[in-house]
Amino acid sequence: MTLAAKRKAACVMVTDFRRSEARSCRLVGLRRSTYRYEFHRAPDLELRERIRSLAHARPRFGYRRLGIFLRREGHQINHKRLFRLYQAEGLTLPRKRQKRRLWQRPEPLRPATAPRQRWSIDFVSDRFEGNRRFRAFTVVDDFSRECPTILVDTSIGGVRIVRLLEELQATGGLPGTIVCDNGPEFTSRAFLTWAEQRGVEIRFIQPGKPTQNAYVESFNGKFREECLETHWFTSLGHARDAIEAWRRDYNEVRPHSSIHDKTPAEFAAQFRGAAA
Repeated sequence: MTLAAKRKAACVMVTDFRRSEARSCRLVGLRRSTYRYEFHRAPDLELRERIRSLAHARPRFGYRRLGIFLRREGHQINHKRLFRLYQAEGLTLPRKRQKRRLWQRPEPLRPATAPRQRWSIDFVSDRFEGNRRFRAFTVVDDFSRECPTILVDTSIGGVRIVRLLEELQATGGLPGTIVCDNGPEFTSRAFLTWAEQRGVEIRFIQPGKPTQNAYVESFNGKFREECLETHWFTSLGHARDAIEAWRRDYNEVRPHSSIHDKTPAEFAAQFRGAAA
């Protein structure tokens, strides 16, 4: 029972049932001093009027920002009192709805015609022994089906992806286009700024349509079936070693049906030799 409910119950027993004040308070577990307490807080009419005027002048400001203006004007008010008055005036802002994610697909993607012309990127998740989660950032060349790298760590953000792509540029160059989903790592300022500076076009697939990123989705299926599901990783180092060994086998040993049963490395080398 709340304090207000206890006071009301004691008041009913005193007025309607003519019980003594001491007995009524004892029955509901209330101190007599609390029962007799009278509310003396000032009505805050002037302050409430000022909060309303500030809120109407700046309708998208919350109570914390309005409090900065009030303190500049000399009002001594803490955030709890301010929030109580802000709510009492009915000024609470509605929660913003999640914006619909934009996707860039003005025309269907044409098939890649050379290695490092277009890459597809994505994430795969798995767990260590003990149920600890880790992520693998996968990169696939849409033409040769080569996998330049797989980054494995417990947390991978936009800055880390940029650093990895810079390393790949130093070893063999960057593609003209990268296809990816609308994940926060790929819509981060670091990743988009890097792409603009390097002249790399980012093509976002339509949200909820992973088939529009079919090359990396196909690769991720093989990666999970042939590597992740066949290993019981005990540590991050173990996962990195096993995944890197599988990546090398995928590129250099494993035949790929879509490139005439050649290995991705063999197919890419053959194409580069023909082009030379």
